[in-house]
Amino acid sequence: MALIEAHGLTKVFRLADKSPGLAGSLRHLIRPRYQEHAAVRDVDLRIEAGEAVAYVGPNGAGKSTTVKLLSGIVVPTAGEVLVAGCVPHRQRRANARRIGVLFGQRSQLWWDLPVRDSLELLRDIYGVPERLYRAQLDKFDASFALGELLPVMARKLSLGQRMRADLAAALLHDPAVLYLDEPTIGLDITTKDQVRTMLRRLCEQGTTILLTTHDLADIEDLCQRIVIIDAGSIVFDGPIATIKDLLATDRTVHFALAGAAPPDLVRSLPGVRASQGGSSRHLSITFDRLMFTAGQVTKAVAAQADIVDMWIDEPRIEDVVRRIYARDYELR
Repeated sequence: MALIEAHGLTKVFRLADKSPGLAGSLRHLIRPRYQEHAAVRDVDLRIEAGEAVAYVGPNGAGKSTTVKLLSGIVVPTAGEVLVAGCVPHRQRRANARRIGVLFGQRSQLWWDLPVRDSLELLRDIYGVPERLYRAQLDKFDASFALGELLPVMARKLSLGQRMRADLAAALLHDPAVLYLDEPTIGLDITTKDQVRTMLRRLCEQGTTILLTTHDLADIEDLCQRIVIIDAGSIVFDGPIATIKDLLATDRTVHFALAGAAPPDLVRSLPGVRASQGGSSRHLSITFDRLMFTAGQVTKAVAAQADIVDMWIDEPRIEDVVRRIYARDYELR
């Protein structure tokens, strides 16, 4: 059995349907009307132990609602979900001991307490043994300098500092499943690298991670699998390499030439786009891999110029996500 399993998971919210203004409010009070909105519909999801899965989609697609369903915060309208053998909304205490949750816009810290006191409260809530608690603090300090934040009041933390402290709070009880919503928001480059390194190590040790983020470097650095949700339904679930091939077919080959690039260098390859960098000896050719191969492009350039060096830019997940957000795709 997979660590996370969802079948036909659906959540429908009932929203008030009223006209604006005081008159609309009074009419709604006397004769209320509602509309139903399916935030998540018929989601099937299976995640094995130790997987790091990116869960992405446009704003309002249903990402946060799915995480809330998996964590037991929201009760599903229909469907089934199991997390480490527990039904999250029915076995909330047992489920809470198995999961860690970090919402970028929410905090587990007590606003008027030092970070150390918040972590000690969480230690007592989860029943974390003292030896494990100390070991966890040492690990967090080595990974993202948590020690300097321990005496600071939570309300005085910057966004980046709060994210570091909240990450420690989510990981304190050594959960089997980790739900991360924008885990590196507000962090500097060095701390981001340290956090990603620690998350990769957690995966190697068997922790399962479900990641929603707009930091595309997080996805490429941590995940091998991507799940795309749109309008409440999953439209793709598979390897990142596969989705790149589906939605990012452009490749760019860069050439360093012995001399200036002759005009119409790739006239034998209709549809390709040629551009020069800061030097006339640098040439970049962008092509659709479904129409031409890198070998064909290289052969066309080599027929008219002396190539000194070359390298290829592979598509980035950023290009894929941009198309998803623009709804410029055909996956169904």
